[in-house]
Amino acid sequence: MYPADLVKPMREDLTNIGFQELHTVEDVEKAMKLEGTTLVVVNSVCGCAAANARPGARISLQNAKKPDNLVTVFAGVDKEATEKARDMMVPFPPSSPSMALFKDGELVHMLERHHIEGRPAEMIAENLIGAYNEFC
Repeated sequence: MYPADLVKPMREDLTNIGFQELHTVEDVEKAMKLEGTTLVVVNSVCGCAAANARPGARISLQNAKKPDNLVTVFAGVDKEATEKARDMMVPFPPSSPSMALFKDGELVHMLERHHIEGRPAEMIAENLIGAYNEFC
């Protein structure tokens, strides 16, 4: 587990733009029952989360169409919540960072770490915007 002081600014990268943190299994279950579209970001301390994933998520939200709900779990911190969120992303293997778009609780779009790592935030945002335009 990472110290709270270390991950605080990484959490705030998302909470400051409207993401709700999910800390427990119950939080994840409740979020997945929300109507409409829900973007789940599996946050991480790694460099590709800082340089690519979180900025890509932020840029994507400038689109006219966007998810109804924005939620995040933090890998290496909120262990049970992260495991529950990843269970809902099957058949994709666990990875962090990652992003999943759900519509009425059904997984409709997935970005795994290998889609994020080494790609500019703008490319990640474009990928997400394509999913928003199709499903939101």
